[in-house]
Amino acid sequence: MNNVQQTAYTETDAALRTRALESLLIEKGLLTTDIIDEVVQKYEQDVGPLNGAKVVARAWIDSNYKRQLLEDGTAAIAELGFGDAHGSKIVVLENTSSVHHVVVCTLCSCYPWSVLGLPPSWYKSYAYRARVVREPRAVLREFDLDLPDSVEIRVWDSNSDLRYMVLPERPAGAEDHTEEQLVALVTRDSMIGVAAIESPTE
Repeated sequence: MNNVQQTAYTETDAALRTRALESLLIEKGLLTTDIIDEVVQKYEQDVGPLNGAKVVARAWIDSNYKRQLLEDGTAAIAELGFGDAHGSKIVVLENTSSVHHVVVCTLCSCYPWSVLGLPPSWYKSYAYRARVVREPRAVLREFDLDLPDSVEIRVWDSNSDLRYMVLPERPAGAEDHTEEQLVALVTRDSMIGVAAIESPTE
């Protein structure tokens, strides 16, 4: 576990407050455990990173879709049926061999839930929010992503109206993969920008 993730893991105040609020709402009859389980399942399984992986895979195999995705991420993502429930605009940023994008929300935890599911605890942590802006290379190394000095790193700050998603580079060795096989390669962290996608031959 890296330093950023370790810090997030030990920050339990938010989790404790969430459980206390959940218990109070259930006790008052305003919520049921079934409703809570349904919402959690929706974001962990139905609205999870798989949606984003489908968007990425489509962009990798369809140049017209990729162009549309980079020009108007919100519309292109909606075309696949993944609309943002909060009405936020989604901008998609393409990683290349010379430019690497990484996403953060410095104020809180604004995040494109419709394509990435629930945000990881480290994304919401103060350590990540503060450090990735000041020292992105160091933070990425803690995620085992050591980029050459020749690669420019751009950090993008999400907010309540504008969310960012990274289109990672298609890995070597996946040239003959089907769209379904490509979906299986894409990770949530690669769409945040803290990881690269490993070659399927590795």
